[in-house]
Amino acid sequence: MNLRGAGVSPGIGTGPAYVLTGAVPEPPAGSTYEGPPEPERERAVAALGQVAGELEARGNRAGGEAKEILKAQALIAEDPGLVVGVKALIDQGVAAPRAVYQAFAKYRDMLVSAGGYLGERVADLDDIRDRVIARLTGHPLPAPPPVPGTGEPYVLIAVDLAPADTALLSKDAVAAFVTEAGGPTSHTAILSRAMGVPAVVACPGATEIPAGTRVLVDGNTGEVGLEPTESDIARHVSAHEARRRRMTTGGPGRTRDDFRVQLLANIGGPDDLDAALAAGAEGVGLYRTEFLFLGRTEAPSVAEQEAAYRAALAAFPGGKVVVRTLDAGADKPLAFLPSAAPEPNPALGERGVRLFERFPEVMAAQLEALSVAAAVNQSGAVRASAAAAELHVMAPMVATAQEAHWFADACHARGLPQAGVMIEIPAAALRAESLVTVVDFVSIGTNDLAQYAFAADRHSAALGSLQDPWQPALLDLVAMTATAASDNGKPCGVCGESAADPAMACVLVGLGVSTLSMGAAALPAVRTGLGAHTLDQCQLAAQAARGAATAAHARAAARSHLPGLVELGL
Repeated sequence: MNLRGAGVSPGIGTGPAYVLTGAVPEPPAGSTYEGPPEPERERAVAALGQVAGELEARGNRAGGEAKEILKAQALIAEDPGLVVGVKALIDQGVAAPRAVYQAFAKYRDMLVSAGGYLGERVADLDDIRDRVIARLTGHPLPAPPPVPGTGEPYVLIAVDLAPADTALLSKDAVAAFVTEAGGPTSHTAILSRAMGVPAVVACPGATEIPAGTRVLVDGNTGEVGLEPTESDIARHVSAHEARRRRMTTGGPGRTRDDFRVQLLANIGGPDDLDAALAAGAEGVGLYRTEFLFLGRTEAPSVAEQEAAYRAALAAFPGGKVVVRTLDAGADKPLAFLPSAAPEPNPALGERGVRLFERFPEVMAAQLEALSVAAAVNQSGAVRASAAAAELHVMAPMVATAQEAHWFADACHARGLPQAGVMIEIPAAALRAESLVTVVDFVSIGTNDLAQYAFAADRHSAALGSLQDPWQPALLDLVAMTATAASDNGKPCGVCGESAADPAMACVLVGLGVSTLSMGAAALPAVRTGLGAHTLDQCQLAAQAARGAATAAHARAAARSHLPGLVELGL
C-alpha cells in the first residue's frame, strides 16, 4: 500500500512509524471562573509569557532557521492585541483557557480565509494556543521522543508538526517527516530542508498508519510506502542518487556561459561550518555573531570572540568569510548593558550599528577580536604556504552614508581592509550610490528590507504575503543597490533567504548581484539551477519579474525564462 503527498524536502528515509497523536482538548464553551477577574487575567498573561519564553529558549538552542521561526512564534504569544483580547473576554466572565481559545480563534479565522502561504501558518497558531491552554489546564502536550527508542531513526507522522517540537530533533532521531496537512511553505517543509531530512506533506491518511509499521518516505516524489521490500528501497534510493548526481555539489558557482557567482553559506556559529563545507560552500556570506553575546551577564572576552571567528577563517582557506557585527538591541536585549527605556517598536529602534554608537566599547572589542583572528589566520597560512581566507566585516541596520563612513573608518583603523554594510533599510537602498562610495562592499538582507519597505512586520503572519521575496518593489530595491555597486566597482551580495530559491537566485544574478549566501542545504540546488542557464537568461528573467504586477506573476514570469529548472525538478 502506498500513500502520496507533496515532497518538500528531497531524500529517501526509512524507519518504523511513530505517529504523533493526541491533542489539547478545546475548553468547553461557557466556561467561567469564580472570584474577581484580576487573578484570572494574571494567570492567563503569565501562561502566555511562559510559552513565549519557552519558544524563544528552544529557538536559541536550535539556532538557524528554527531560531527565527520560534522567535516569531514567541512574539505572537505576547502580541499586545492578543493579550488585550484575552483580558477583555475574562472581564466578561470567560475562564482563562476558554478566553485564550476564543482570542486565538479570531486570528485563526483570518488566516484560514486567506489561504495559501498564510493558511499554512494556522498550524503554528494552533500550536501556540494549545501550549498556553495546556499550561492553564495542566493537560500534557503530545511530543515526539528526542531519540529513537528502537536504536533506529523513526519516521515521524502527524496531522501537522509544530516547530517547537521538531526544532530540537536531528537526523540521528528522525529518518523522515510525513504530515497530512501543510504545504511547500509550511514550517515543517522549511525546517526539514534545513535539517536535511526527507519530508512529505499534504499526505491524506498518513496518521492511520499503524505505529511501528516500516515506512519508506520519498521526499522527491511525495510517495509514502508501507512495509517496503528491499527492492522497493533500492529503487527509490537509486532514483534519488540519479537526481542527486544532477545536482552540482562542489566547485565554484557559475552560469552556463561561465559567469562567476560566489555561492556562500549563512551560519550562526562554528557548529554550522561542517554542513557548509559538505554542501560545497565557497565561504561564509553571513556569519551571525549574536550567539556570542545573547543570554550572558558579561560581555564575551576578545579571546573568546577571536577563537570563534578564527574557526570560520580556518575552514575556508582561500575563500571569503563575511562576519556581521552584533545585531542586537531592544528586540534582542543584552543583559550586560544598561537597560534602555522601553521602545514601542523595537524593530525600528536602537539596534545594530545604532547600538554601537551608544556603546562604542562593544564594537571596539568585536573589531579587535576580528582583527586578531585575521592576523593569526594570515600568519598560519603563511607558515603553511597556503592561501588565507579573506575576512569581510559588515555592520547591520545602516541607514545613511554617514553611518557607513563611520563604521568603515573604524574597521580600517584596526587593520580590517574589507568593511561593508548591510542594505536592509529602504533609505540605504535608495541612496546606495552614496553608501557604496564609502565602503568596500554591500550585502542585501532581503528579509528585513522587505519588512521595512512594506511596513510589514516580518513576524506577523497576517502580513506574510508582503514578505514574499518576489514582490516587484523589493526586486526594484535590489536592482537599485546592485547597479550602484557595479557602477562603482564594488561587490554586492544577497544574504537573505530569498537566495535559497534556485529561481530567485537566477533573478538576483540577473539584477547584478555578484554573491549569494544561504542556508547550506540550499547550495547544491542553487548551484545546479544557475549552471543550467546563461547570464542572458537570468537577465531576461529578472526583467520579466520586475515588470510584473504581483509577486505570483513575477515568479511565473521569471520561471518562463528559466526552462532548466523544470528539467531539473527545481
